[in-house]
Amino acid sequence: MRLPEDTPRHRAGSWLPRFAAVVMGTVSAGLAAGMARAEAPDFGRDIRPILAENCFYCHGQDAAKRQADLRLDQRAAAIAARAIVPGETGASTLLERIHSTDAEVVMPPPASNRRLGPEQKALLERWIAAGAPYADHWAFVAPQRPPFPEPAAGPSGWPAGAIDRFVLAGLVGTGLAPSPEADRPTLIRRLHADLVGLPPTPEEVDAFVADPDPAAYDHLVDRLLASPHYGERMALPWLDAARYADSNGFQQDGDTWQWIWRDWVVRALNDDLPFDRFTIQQLAGDLLDNATTDEKIASAFNRNHLLNGEGGAIAEEQRFNTLFDRVDTTATTWLGLTMACAQCHDHKYDPLTQTDYYRLLDAFNRVPETGAPQYFSTRIRVAPPLVELPTAENTAAIADFEKRIAAADEAARPIIEAAFAGWRAGVLSGGAEGRGLPEPLVERLRKPDGERSAEEKQAVETDLRTHFDAKVRGGVVGSQPAVQTADGLRKELAAYRADRIPRVMVMSDERPRETRLLGRGDYLTPQGEPLGFAPPAFLPPLPADLPANRLGLARWLFTPEQPLTARVHVNRMWQHFFGTGLVKTAEDFGVQAEYPRHRDLLDWLAVEFRDGGWSQKRIHRLIVTSATYRQASRMTPAHLALDPENRLLARGSRFRMPAQILRDWALAAAGLLDRRIGGPPVYPYQPEGIWESLAITKERDFTYPTSQGADLHRRSLYTFWRRTVSPANMFDTANRQTCRVRASVTSTPLHALTTLNDPTWVEAARNLAARCLTAADSTEARLALALRLVVGRPATTPDIEALTRMHRRQREIYAADPAAAARLVAVGASPRDAAVDPVDQAALAAVCLAILNLDESLTRE
Repeated sequence: MRLPEDTPRHRAGSWLPRFAAVVMGTVSAGLAAGMARAEAPDFGRDIRPILAENCFYCHGQDAAKRQADLRLDQRAAAIAARAIVPGETGASTLLERIHSTDAEVVMPPPASNRRLGPEQKALLERWIAAGAPYADHWAFVAPQRPPFPEPAAGPSGWPAGAIDRFVLAGLVGTGLAPSPEADRPTLIRRLHADLVGLPPTPEEVDAFVADPDPAAYDHLVDRLLASPHYGERMALPWLDAARYADSNGFQQDGDTWQWIWRDWVVRALNDDLPFDRFTIQQLAGDLLDNATTDEKIASAFNRNHLLNGEGGAIAEEQRFNTLFDRVDTTATTWLGLTMACAQCHDHKYDPLTQTDYYRLLDAFNRVPETGAPQYFSTRIRVAPPLVELPTAENTAAIADFEKRIAAADEAARPIIEAAFAGWRAGVLSGGAEGRGLPEPLVERLRKPDGERSAEEKQAVETDLRTHFDAKVRGGVVGSQPAVQTADGLRKELAAYRADRIPRVMVMSDERPRETRLLGRGDYLTPQGEPLGFAPPAFLPPLPADLPANRLGLARWLFTPEQPLTARVHVNRMWQHFFGTGLVKTAEDFGVQAEYPRHRDLLDWLAVEFRDGGWSQKRIHRLIVTSATYRQASRMTPAHLALDPENRLLARGSRFRMPAQILRDWALAAAGLLDRRIGGPPVYPYQPEGIWESLAITKERDFTYPTSQGADLHRRSLYTFWRRTVSPANMFDTANRQTCRVRASVTSTPLHALTTLNDPTWVEAARNLAARCLTAADSTEARLALALRLVVGRPATTPDIEALTRMHRRQREIYAADPAAAARLVAVGASPRDAAVDPVDQAALAAVCLAILNLDESLTRE
């Protein structure tokens, strides 16, 4: 849904007279690129992707799958087999095979469903003619700070900084130029979406637009970076990477207390904890000297995994599944490597062996865990090691329980003591035989009292009391009301401790185990000699002064020789602000990764991140203050023809905001959002019976416990996330069962059905309507305010005309059906102002719901 395009905001004059020039530019740029490629194919950019996609599966490093004993991933091996004869295209059997028309000879074979195109064949020919040079994969070589490109002519304000110099250089010869800067209402809304995930108020927009200070934009950036809501916004992609959820998964899907770690992440991001410390504490905070409680909590990163407590689950098998998950999550998050491929065999494409995989796994194979969660209550299932963190509320409740138990004990004591005295006298006078007493106690009672030592007499009394309390008391006095009260309170206290005291699962190395390579990844088939921890052999070795454990692994990630950590993370930062990373395959920096269009920019950012003290806020500020980031996002015909995905960065990026941010945006615009930070998860509106499918047994009640009051309107970050049934109103989100570092954006009718019908959205629309009815006197002013609260910019005349027509129609509909109006304005638990006419509110609410669903509202422009 869009407002009319023919507005000053969208109208840019006819582009048809310029289209011929654009086409000519396209042709010229294509010829220039073709000539450049004809000069000398680059192995990393042009050749390796062809070989990796079409050849390495059968002719790569995996000896078990290698065909014809031919390796094409190593130059010497390819030359020795005469597959490649440098400089001699006629003698190279690789070229003979790819050009063959014989199905028995041609490569790749038809059964592989792969086929080389004419351009790819031509590239391989030119490469061999040029001597077939190989080169190490660019991502496996430590980044060096590249020199700045020669200054290129740019529009006013270009280049604003280092980023822009690289982007300008990349635009040379493409037929594209940077776009003008976006207007100020768009810029403030863009910054709010990216840095805090909440809309700016009209007052904030007006102040920014009117601010004559040349540094007004920088001041706005600094204010948002300092906001406590910055950490909430930046935590969302990190929770996806960490596969964070509030339950274990599988049939029991027991609840956990991992939200304590989630709150640690928000605090750490707000504090700009340097990324090296942010990492070390999450991978090995428990192993630091004199580890603090916060550092132990941070290590919960690698306890955010699935836990299978089903009856048929084999605990040791599940423990290995957890180990595999930790390896995969760590490798994806920090190294951008698809290490899961090496669990069962050597990697088909990257220089990762199965031995590399299990050497890395050894760092995680020391946790005192069984593979299954422990029962704490019908709701809570968590697995040690744990850190117990009673809240002030817990402490007060326990103190109250203990006070009531003490009073009940006082009342029950005379009864219990009398019963004990009678039973003791009977035992001592009538003999110990036949009373079910422990054998050591019986032996001592057989000895005459006068022959017992003082220690034996004391032991007799202690054992008698212990046995009475454990085995006899219940049957003798258990039915007495005073005793029942005391016993009942103790059971209540035990249940309260189990169910209500937060216990976050953390890491520990208290139980080292022997690690061996597993045949085909099967935990039942360990093979070979024990393996100790070591990084993958093709990467820099572990320095001698680092321990061979998780702490060593964490610190190794930040050694100066490390080629991946900084690149991988700045790429994901770029992805956050531009929708796509400089390397599109954010999860894979291996040989099948996309070659970065702006490789020098990626390396410059990586070195700047590393040498700048690993400050994430510093890099975020660098990105958002660049002229590249501040460009308008309007797509021209030239952009569409030459760079539809905006990989050249000649315009601002435009993409739909994440579902969690869209929900927060709607609540904030309506004035409903509760901005409290941190705490246990909440349960906002969900479809009725959303968890019913889990109630296979009667182990626990899976009725969805809808929150009350302000908890209904907390930020989406705090919504309870059940692994088996994720929140229904949050689309395109990670399933939080495995690590995910790149969002998948889809477009289906389910999205619109959510944003048009979900109770949160409808309630937000009717509260937005009430807010506007109260704040403005005329229909036009109310419509203008509603639009502004959502999209930030002032309404234009065409906007008001379109919204007024819609409002008029809705007013007629609800005036004719007051019952429907009453139902609409009753949606949600928030109170309604009875003084507001329900027909007026319903009509405006319908328009507000449409505003919330405008393309402009859902999109970060």
